[in-house]
Amino acid sequence: MFTDHDTFIVGFSTSKKHLAVAPEEVTITKFSDQIKEAGYAHTKGLIQIPWEKDVNFELLKDIIQFNIDEKIDATNFWRK
Repeated sequence: MFTDHDTFIVGFSTSKKHLAVAPEEVTITKFSDQIKEAGYAHTKGLIQIPWEKDVNFELLKDIIQFNIDEKIDATNFWRK
C-alpha cells in the first residue's frame, strides 16, 4: 500500500493468476477504457494484470498520478 500525506494512493497484491492493483473505485471508473485496452480485467476495486501480460507502466503511472493530483488536499485516508 502506498500513501501520500496520510491518504491512500494505491495498493498492490498478488494472486496465483494476476497482479492486483487497487487504486479506488473512482480511479478505476475514470480509467476503465484504458484498462480494458491494455487487456486487463477489472472489478469496482481491483485491476487484474495477468502474469502472462506485459505491465503497462505508463497506464499505472497515469493512474497513480491521477490519485496524487485528485487527493492533494485530502484530509481523509479514503475518498468520501
